[in-house]
Amino acid sequence: MKFRIALSRRLPAIAAVTIAALTALPASAEKGDWNQWGGSPSRNNAPETGPLPTDWEPGQFDSATGAWKPETSRNIAWVAALGSQSYGNPVVAGGKAYVGTNNGKGWLTRYPSSVDLGCLLAFNTNDGGFLWQDSSEKLPTGRVHDWPLQGICCSPLVEGDRLWYVTSRGEVKCLYTEGFRDGENDGPFQGEKIQGSDESDTVWVLDMMKELGVSQHNMCSCSVTAVGDLLFVNTSNGVDEGHINLPNSSAPSFLCLDKRDGKVLWADGSPGANVLHGQWSSPAYAEIDGVPQVIFGGGDGWLYSFDARGEKGKSKLLWQFDCNPKESKYVLGGRADRNHIIGTPVIHDSLVYIAVGEDPEHGEGVGHLWCIDPTKRGDTSPEVAVSLKDPSAPLPHRRNQAVIKEQGEVARPNPNSAAVWHYPGADTNGNGKLDFDETMHRTCGTVTIKDGLLFVADFSGLVHCIDLQSGKPHWTHDMLAASWGSPLVGDGKVYVGDEDGDISIFDLSADKNLIAEVNMGNSVYSTPIVAGDTLYIANKSHLFAIREGATPEAK
Repeated sequence: MKFRIALSRRLPAIAAVTIAALTALPASAEKGDWNQWGGSPSRNNAPETGPLPTDWEPGQFDSATGAWKPETSRNIAWVAALGSQSYGNPVVAGGKAYVGTNNGKGWLTRYPSSVDLGCLLAFNTNDGGFLWQDSSEKLPTGRVHDWPLQGICCSPLVEGDRLWYVTSRGEVKCLYTEGFRDGENDGPFQGEKIQGSDESDTVWVLDMMKELGVSQHNMCSCSVTAVGDLLFVNTSNGVDEGHINLPNSSAPSFLCLDKRDGKVLWADGSPGANVLHGQWSSPAYAEIDGVPQVIFGGGDGWLYSFDARGEKGKSKLLWQFDCNPKESKYVLGGRADRNHIIGTPVIHDSLVYIAVGEDPEHGEGVGHLWCIDPTKRGDTSPEVAVSLKDPSAPLPHRRNQAVIKEQGEVARPNPNSAAVWHYPGADTNGNGKLDFDETMHRTCGTVTIKDGLLFVADFSGLVHCIDLQSGKPHWTHDMLAASWGSPLVGDGKVYVGDEDGDISIFDLSADKNLIAEVNMGNSVYSTPIVAGDTLYIANKSHLFAIREGATPEAK
């Protein structure tokens, strides 16, 4: 609570707006679009689709020029060149595909490929033609805030002729989707240096570092979502380059903005000084039992739910849930068994699903997957940390370890627990331990749910198929390469990418059936999506539009 109080004092410019008057239906995509990460504010990447291909050939590229050779491809409508490292998941809306990447391609003359930038690229979905670029110059503070070559690592939200996203400079931006192709400078922001037809048109910008004191760790990455005129953002506030202290522990972690002008409606800094590393999760939203809930993954490994409307210009916390065992401990160098949250909460049939993870740089480790009842209030964690000296009083929230047994502390079951089930893995062969292929490891990914089955890929390369009701595994599959992304479920199939560049395709079934593996020619760090009848997959350097029977149009 003290962090919320301190934060309200730091933000005197919070907009005097009646939040309840702004709420409306959640932001939704037009038919055939996939307008945000997960496709909707509930974040479940399981669209209703027509037939999707299971067999395609990405094609070859000229070794000297990098040009794509369309005649060597099969079932590929078009290919668009991205940067040298691409982590932003594609979004498709209004005849345009948007992807976050770096400047390895050098689409703009004023920024040759030797200049490191964060880039949001827009392409025409008819033929993959380049439309415009939004450019984020690197921060002068270097890798502590803006890691070299990482570029834009999130997905935008698109509604009509407006797009919102978080830049690598710690800004929340609203862009006009036509860029300057219409010859007009839209919105109150008029500070664009160049107004060429291949440049973005900024409507408004909120600099979270400058205006809110945020200090993101390594990068700022959040795929925003919205309901009505409320825009929800995770700020990525984190530790300094020494990985111990937070430069500003009272800076907000979670924001609600007016998406029309970027004004802060409410803000919350709940994790405060307990942030372990960074905060790169993205929010989810749903109305549950008549209450509009926005749910954030915190950098302390806790999940936080707020009334989306706020209360008198301040945040209104509904519940919080510790996703790590109380005896788990956070230590540097990847040796921890206490993790934070990288993936995005998914809301399905009024329940919430989340798994814990870590910065991929810190390697593999144990993980936990939870199904949570969001109708409970207060501390709904599975356990309560107490001291044996006074077991009636819960211990305060600690950063590195909630329970230290050597100090006479224990974890006891929480009678207010909202845990429906917990999946750390399962001893399916009955040998009394969790073998590698029976373990839920750390994950960067988000779950996908369809037909009573939950799918999640972990950073160790395992795909898990879980029974949605019981939380018990039906099967696991070892892709033999790390997975940074999340599954797509569509047309009765499951698509998952890995670091080796393979897309593994499974039947949507409680019985494991690997239909095919298709190699994309480069690492796949993103998540496949579907818009209309087209499958979109971004590998490290290119975006592919894949469709059964497609042949590239001549340009």
